[in-house]
Amino acid sequence: MILRVLPAVCLLLFCRPGFAAECSGLFLDGMAPALSAPAPMQRDTFLCNTDFAVMASGVTHEPVWAAEHLTRDAIRSAQHELRQGVFHEETRQNEADRARLDDYRRSGFDRGHMAPSGDAPSRASQQESFSLANMVPQSPDLNRGLWAGIEKQVRALVLSEGEAYVVTGPAYHLASPAVIGDNALPVPSSVWKAVYLPGRKALSVYVCKNTVTPSCTQVPVASLTRVTGVDPFPTLPQAMRETITRLPDPQAEPYHVSPKLRRLTMQVMKRFLRGMMSGDSPL
Repeated sequence: MILRVLPAVCLLLFCRPGFAAECSGLFLDGMAPALSAPAPMQRDTFLCNTDFAVMASGVTHEPVWAAEHLTRDAIRSAQHELRQGVFHEETRQNEADRARLDDYRRSGFDRGHMAPSGDAPSRASQQESFSLANMVPQSPDLNRGLWAGIEKQVRALVLSEGEAYVVTGPAYHLASPAVIGDNALPVPSSVWKAVYLPGRKALSVYVCKNTVTPSCTQVPVASLTRVTGVDPFPTLPQAMRETITRLPDPQAEPYHVSPKLRRLTMQVMKRFLRGMMSGDSPL
């Protein structure tokens, strides 16, 4: 597939599915995730990649969402790929809208994939996943532990069930979040992964706190949409979106974070931790 880029300035209630025609096979019923407030809807750029699509925000310099259609055959192919890739700036975005490699240097945060490189069935697809348009600042404790466990769990579900539609993105609980880099990339309060298994019509959203002591839970799609403005599967009936089918809880992958790196993370987050941990919403 030739990579495509389409400017998507969403001035109404949501980004219309016509913007996503090039990548329609990645979306449930061919319809891209819908956006409404408070999702960033100005200076958005739709990026159609080989095996995933991204709506990248020129306001946050981060993805609003990343969408995949995972199949058993694709995951089996991905398991045989050597995990490698080079982080790179997204040249399909306007210069003023893209994140920079320097934004993450010595920030205390990992460049956290939304569409995982571990899902990529080819070397070319894997390299596409290393675009900064597919990244958000994630605490190393989350990115390398529970979040990696969720990505692994979703792949296991696909191998068992045959296919899954997956949409992943950040949530910003605070009006003024912590930021990193010269571009002031906002640090999400949490990251989420919506999973739909069409074989048994199972639907749930994993949500993880983006802190140095991360925790994860599951919420209905309706809760996700109310808080983030992202509706990952617009064609599903409302009754289904108000409930969840409990999916297996993830197990954290073994990982290591150096004390120095954790201190850097804490320096950025300490002014915001109380606000991020307050409130009842896991998002």
